[in-house]
Amino acid sequence: MNTAATAAPDLGAAMNASIDQAPILHAVDVTKSFTQDGTPTQALKGVSLSVAPGEFVSIVGRSGSGKSTFLSVLSTLLRPDSGQLTYNGFDLTTASEADIDGLRHRDFAVIFQFHYLLPYLTALENTLLPFMRGLKPVSRAQKERARECLERVGLADKGHRLPGQLSGGEQQRVAIARALVKDAQILFADEPTGSLDSATGSTVMELLSQIHKDGLSVVMVTHNEQYASLSDRVVRMADGLVV
Repeated sequence: MNTAATAAPDLGAAMNASIDQAPILHAVDVTKSFTQDGTPTQALKGVSLSVAPGEFVSIVGRSGSGKSTFLSVLSTLLRPDSGQLTYNGFDLTTASEADIDGLRHRDFAVIFQFHYLLPYLTALENTLLPFMRGLKPVSRAQKERARECLERVGLADKGHRLPGQLSGGEQQRVAIARALVKDAQILFADEPTGSLDSATGSTVMELLSQIHKDGLSVVMVTHNEQYASLSDRVVRMADGLVV
């Protein structure tokens, strides 16, 4: 941790921050560029967004608008080139990799368009993955927590099944259970219904809406206007900017 000049933020204190503090997540003038075949491309051109505790925000836009890149920056999967990102008042742009890793493990949860389940682990074991760090075995309480999360997503009787024995929608619900198992403060969802048919996608969205109503902050990227309308606020992006 760099203690010269400015000490790295104490991200552990974020767990004790008041849930009434607003905003819980705050991005200001965030930029991000990539280089492909020697040609730089600016994916984000100074994007700002505030998310209040318990708010459901949808980010929409055409392919290439920068919405998924922005979600990756907000969830700390990518570091911004410039700008500022704070969580409960703590500056994440100056935080160490160890602090960021701890934050993702504790307070942030991410689900993607594809579930990314390990095919050789059961639904219960996949749900337990966030607890599997190092050689320390999972506890009985952690297993019970995973079973509760599977029950919440309607899969209480399928914890013993491998991903290949589940439908696409059921696999995505396992991914949601895995995201919920650590009692995260913010759920980031990148096209969570993109690989599902409309009926299954609606089921997943109903689940996300219920999770939000229970108090979890949700930031979702989607191309589906109907699903976006279920959120508290819709943010539109085009050409790397909020429009």
